[in-house]
Amino acid sequence: MLKNGGDVHHEVGGHILSRYGHLVPGNGVPDAAVVVASFEVDDGQWYGRHWHATHQLAWAEKGVIAVRARGNTWVLPPTMALWIPAGTEHATGASGPVTGRSLYYLPDRCPVRWSAPTVVGVSPLLRELIAYLADEGLSANARERAEAVVLDQLRPVSVATVLAPLPRDDRARHVARALRARPADDRTLAQWGAEVGASARTLARAFAAETGMPFGQWRTRLRLQTAMPLLAGGATVAAVAVRVGYASPSAFVAAFRRVVGVPPGAYFSP
Repeated sequence: MLKNGGDVHHEVGGHILSRYGHLVPGNGVPDAAVVVASFEVDDGQWYGRHWHATHQLAWAEKGVIAVRARGNTWVLPPTMALWIPAGTEHATGASGPVTGRSLYYLPDRCPVRWSAPTVVGVSPLLRELIAYLADEGLSANARERAEAVVLDQLRPVSVATVLAPLPRDDRARHVARALRARPADDRTLAQWGAEVGASARTLARAFAAETGMPFGQWRTRLRLQTAMPLLAGGATVAAVAVRVGYASPSAFVAAFRRVVGVPPGAYFSP
C-alpha cells in the first residue's frame, strides 16, 4: 500500500486505487475492468461519507460491515455484499473487526446498470473468484475470463434488506433519532406527539409519506436493523431481543423472519 497526503492507496495489477475507490491520476488507464482491494476495519471504525468514481461491490470476507447511503443502512454478513453505483455518497463501518474486500468496476466497461445500492448474494463461487482476481499475477486473458464470470454471479438476494429511512419532517425525525438511540422505547405516537408538539395523526402521516411505511412497521425495521450488528458480534438472541424491545426471543425471531425472510441463524450463517 502507498500513502499520499494521509490517504491510503492500493496498488493492484499495476494501477493505483485510493481507499475511496478513485483511480489515482497519472497512472494511466488500467487494463483490468475490475480491481480488488483488501482492507481492515476495526471495531467501531467508520470511513466517513465519500463517493467513488467507480462502481463498488462492498463485501466483508470476515465479520459484518454496515453501509449507510441515501438515508438507509445495510448490515451485511459474509453471505451478502452491496453494489454501490459510482457517484453514490456513502459511509462504511463495522461493529466488530472486519476483513473486507471491495471490487471496483470501471463504469464504461461494466454492463451492470443498477442505479441504486443493491444487495447481492455471495455464493461460494463468487467468494473464490474475488480471491482469484486479487492475484496480481493473473494474465490478461485469465483476468478477462474471471471478470466475466464475476459479473454473471451478481444477482440480487431474495431476502429483504432491513431499511429504516429517516423522515424529513423535523418532528418525526426527532422521534426517529430518539428511537435509533433507544430502540426499546415503546411509547405510542400520541406520547411522542406530546413531546415534539404534533398530533399522533400528523406524525403517522409523516412516517407513512416520508419513509414509505406505517410507524409500527418502521419501528420494527429499526429494531431489527439495530439487532443485526449485535447478533453478528456474538450476542444471544435472548439478549438482543430484550435490548431492542421484544418481550421474548420467539417474538423477535418471528419478526426477523417476517421482515427478512429467514431466521437470524440463517441470515448470519457462513
